[in-house]
Amino acid sequence: MRFPKIMAVLFFLSCALFWSAPVSAGTHAPDTTGAGHTAESPDNPAADQSTETSAHGSGHANLGEILPLWSCIPFACMLLSIALMPLLIPNFWHHHFGKVSAFWAAALGIPFLWVFKGGALYEILHIILVDYVPFIILLWSLYTVSGGILLRGSLRGTPVVNTIILIIGVILASWMGTTGAAMLLIRPFLRANNYRKNRTFMVVFFIFLVAN
Repeated sequence: MRFPKIMAVLFFLSCALFWSAPVSAGTHAPDTTGAGHTAESPDNPAADQSTETSAHGSGHANLGEILPLWSCIPFACMLLSIALMPLLIPNFWHHHFGKVSAFWAAALGIPFLWVFKGGALYEILHIILVDYVPFIILLWSLYTVSGGILLRGSLRGTPVVNTIILIIGVILASWMGTTGAAMLLIRPFLRANNYRKNRTFMVVFFIFLVAN
């Protein structure tokens, strides 16, 4: 029960920090009233343009300028969980990895929505619909198309051949995407090195150069 208690404490700490964010951000909030700009005058058209831009931008604050640096902690904890939990507590991770990810997402999302309300909801929906969903569709398309292509051959994985395959993978990754290039070349790369006893480091190099 010690681990759930630690996670609960971190969640409430995240809530408390977010509730204090508007107070600390109020002293550093950008001036959207236009009072700090140069007064309008016929001889200074730049002032008119600056005031007009400020008026248009005042309806939607830039939350990236308001959020403090420690708001990245839940995201960092999620990355650390993905990296360390499979090694330290594999049984717990394999049974509850979805719950752990949902917890860190809620540790940021719930206080974020509670404090910034409509602005936070807009940003979350914008990220999901404009950034995340198209990205997943692109990955799914590349995975499906490239996964259906089978390259045959009788190459032997010598250092020169492996280097050439990796170079081709790097070039293809910049043209058809990392997912497509990785799915296209990983099977011939593994077949060419099937005779080797130790292939782990080769897959790591392939991931860093082609799939990353």
